[in-house]
Amino acid sequence: MHTVRCASTCLSSCPAVGTEPPQSEERSRRMKIGILGTGGMAAALGGAWTTAGHDVVIGGRNQGRAKQTAGRIGAAGYGSLADAAGHGDVILVAVPAAEAPQLVDGLAGNLAGRTVIDCTNPVVPTSDGLMLNTGGTMSMARQLATAAPDAHVVKAFNLCHVSIWTLRPPTFEGIPLAVPYCADQAEAAAATENLISSLGCTPAPCGGLARAAYLEATAALAIGLWWAGQQPRAAFPSLAEAPHS
Repeated sequence: MHTVRCASTCLSSCPAVGTEPPQSEERSRRMKIGILGTGGMAAALGGAWTTAGHDVVIGGRNQGRAKQTAGRIGAAGYGSLADAAGHGDVILVAVPAAEAPQLVDGLAGNLAGRTVIDCTNPVVPTSDGLMLNTGGTMSMARQLATAAPDAHVVKAFNLCHVSIWTLRPPTFEGIPLAVPYCADQAEAAAATENLISSLGCTPAPCGGLARAAYLEATAALAIGLWWAGQQPRAAFPSLAEAPHS
């Protein structure tokens, strides 16, 4: 490893309950993060976490692209996919959804015992609109958990366009961005909340990994609405805006 310096707008920008992200010791904990991928989501989230003080290593099949992405965001390092998988307390899977299960399967040994965050959106355009493309049996997050059974897979960061993660911090109408996530293990949930909070966002736990399919379906619905020129956020008014009887 060499040392060097993943829809449209965001559905999760709907107002969250409260106006400040939770404060805790987890928020300030510096973490080692390995990122699998060198594209837009790798750069955007990797850059945000680097700015927040985390130790980020970019891993890719193409060393030149990994070096370029790492240099652009000021990451701590770059290397192969295996280098990144072996580096982090947390691993972000930021590759096309269709490639993710096979890639994770090949790195299963490196990922054992680590928190693995799946930010992919397994969606395809069809004549009926945007549809999930997971084979109809399980969520993409569950497929990654099957491919790496000793890893702690979390579904998160899949509801926002890459551009949202370039904001410092992502705040809308004075309210921090809410980031939904699904996780089975308490330690993986805590690590994910730390990464969310360190960006100035609000963690929004949505249950265990069995509910990850709902996050993926929400992304398909929201992106489809955006493509049709609609605003999904308008369908989710805050509780504070609801009339009280």
